[in-house]
Amino acid sequence: MTATDEALIPPAGAGASDAAGARVVAALSRDLDDGFAVLYEAYRSAVFSTALRLCGRWAEAEDLSAEAFLRAYRALCGYGPERIAELRPRAWLLTILTNVWRNSVRSAARRPPPGPIEDVPDPPDPGEGVEDTAARRETGRELAALLARLPGDQRAAVVLRHVTGLPVAEIAAVLGMPVGTVKSHVSRGLARLRDLRGAGTPGPGGHDRQQERGGIR
Repeated sequence: MTATDEALIPPAGAGASDAAGARVVAALSRDLDDGFAVLYEAYRSAVFSTALRLCGRWAEAEDLSAEAFLRAYRALCGYGPERIAELRPRAWLLTILTNVWRNSVRSAARRPPPGPIEDVPDPPDPGEGVEDTAARRETGRELAALLARLPGDQRAAVVLRHVTGLPVAEIAAVLGMPVGTVKSHVSRGLARLRDLRGAGTPGPGGHDRQQERGGIR
């Protein structure tokens, strides 16, 4: 990722490895309900942040996240010990979330178009200062508007790689694509984001934010 990309996309929150995976699987193997609570605490932030960047609307991200966890719990109720032992929880959860989002996009295509992309910063950090909060909100608004203009597969690949922080092999498993296709979607998605950012992207009010702010630097 280039320096331009780093300025556009905030650091990934999930990290490159799923350190919580073994702990979650062990907890699920002991007791489904207690284990699901461990799973929820381990991945709720990654699931919600991913949903937020996929859809660009806070309330919709909450609905997508809730539906993903509900489907996950229902699926786990039918899993035997061997299947739980082989589970890769993060990739599995994000696969469910991505499928829920794709279904919502298909359903939305049959309904009137939604309103403009909302101001959707990342979930707040209680320890950050006022200036950092303001910068995060501005970055969140810009990123949501730019991501909304990518094709679905490119958007999902870019979000999972550079927002959620998954390695390419895990993204391939989540999206059900070859590794080479994921790399292509990420590369093309980032190139498109750079082009959109350089051209100026219409803001939530429908006007050109480059004119409003004298350009995005």
